[in-house]
Amino acid sequence: MWVAAVAQHWRDQGITVTATTTRPERVADLMAVAEAVQVVQGTDAATVADLLQAQNTLLICVGAGRQASYEEVYLHTAKTVVSVLDQAPTLEQIIFTSTYSIYGNYGGAWVTEDDPLKPATDNACIMAATEQVLLGAASPQRRVCIFRLGGIYGPGRELAKIYSRAAGNTRPGDGHEASNWIHRDDIVGAIAFAQTHGLEGIYNLVQDEIPTVRELIDRVCQTHNLEPVTWDATQPSARPYNVRVSNRKLKAAGYQFHHSQFAI
Repeated sequence: MWVAAVAQHWRDQGITVTATTTRPERVADLMAVAEAVQVVQGTDAATVADLLQAQNTLLICVGAGRQASYEEVYLHTAKTVVSVLDQAPTLEQIIFTSTYSIYGNYGGAWVTEDDPLKPATDNACIMAATEQVLLGAASPQRRVCIFRLGGIYGPGRELAKIYSRAAGNTRPGDGHEASNWIHRDDIVGAIAFAQTHGLEGIYNLVQDEIPTVRELIDRVCQTHNLEPVTWDATQPSARPYNVRVSNRKLKAAGYQFHHSQFAI
């Protein structure tokens, strides 16, 4: 899991890490990469305020399960954090991991952080609203950095594993939508870079290589001897977004990617 990898990286750098989870059963695992672990609900203002005491950096990387409410998990957590910031005088930076899917459908055209969002789902709208709540908390004393992540792959999320379920099946559409991905190591690297260099604002976090979904699946299946995937162009694609995401802003800030291309 990439969050644990970030914690381990910071700990290796001599940074004191306090990890949080909403699931008590995860405490033991997180204790391996953090000095302290707390079970926290993002809407519990008193606990969040206590957590932020004497903290320098806050990394918000929540995840919603299949049945979870995006509004509660993302938006309400952000609002809770912002509501207690006056009780966190030492907090200098908030880093939030968002998603590139909030750009919506640009017909496969390139987008930068300056392009308007076209969220195509209710959850994407909630994520966009969450970004705005956090950005509104920025001040001369407190930087807010938002990373819009591509699909995550790497240790534990190998592409062969991800697409093995698709092998031998027929998928709707023609597969010509752009496929934006980011390796776990570059999530860790970019977050560490943001913390070290005090980044603020919005940054796309995707690798250089952006094949179509069809090209990527074909390559994975061929490389790993999986049954090929067929496509049914008479059926509408299930993907509500199609966009190629530029990472030039993050590169211009000085970040160097570990995995700019796929190594399948």
